[in-house]
Amino acid sequence: MRSAVIAFVAACAGSAAQVKVKIGPPPIKLTKGVLTGATCDDNACKCREGADDGGVGLPTDGRKRFEIRLESAYDLWVTLPDTVLYKSPETAIACFYVDLAPGKHPLAMRASNPAGVSFALEVHELGTDTKSWYDTFEFKCGHPGVCTFDELDGKSESKTKRGLHDACGSVKVKNVAWDHGKSPDMQVPSELAMELKLDVYKFAPWKPRGDTSCGEGGGRGPKGEKTFADETATP
Repeated sequence: MRSAVIAFVAACAGSAAQVKVKIGPPPIKLTKGVLTGATCDDNACKCREGADDGGVGLPTDGRKRFEIRLESAYDLWVTLPDTVLYKSPETAIACFYVDLAPGKHPLAMRASNPAGVSFALEVHELGTDTKSWYDTFEFKCGHPGVCTFDELDGKSESKTKRGLHDACGSVKVKNVAWDHGKSPDMQVPSELAMELKLDVYKFAPWKPRGDTSCGEGGGRGPKGEKTFADETATP
């Protein structure tokens, strides 16, 4: 098996270390954990629709609301601490809404299909002040179609400025790595295990998604306060 790492510019004080991701058995085919928002009920959520918060509602306890969107013709899992999110083959697109406190949160995705995997994972942050959805992270392979080794190898060269997929958001993505198995004919990946870490910062995003001025100011907020504590702010 070949393993891969996405080296983010924010972590590039040198070359990224090669990380091996252990491929164990897939999780149970069941969603369990605390889902939140007005579109969630009984361990299932409807995908947001319309403008602003899309009907999911805003958190009120200092945590931040995230949408985890899974697309595939096959089984897909995302795991967070104490949480398993499962998308069955009967559901082409599945959305889940979870609230995360500021801090570092490990996230893992698992795909498994003997004839080849195909998947798309998106993570979006909801801005409580802007009511804007930020593109925190995206990872897909073979969707539509079947994921290939060449497509995965190409992703290992991806870089994201300052660890931010969306420069207007308040989350950095770190330590992205994956490994895969091979189908019986050795032609395509039959298993994929991916890991990453969501570094959720305390400040609330103050510019809407797509604002071209996002990222300017070297880590300073709207009143000059530092936002990302691990960056040096410029005057």
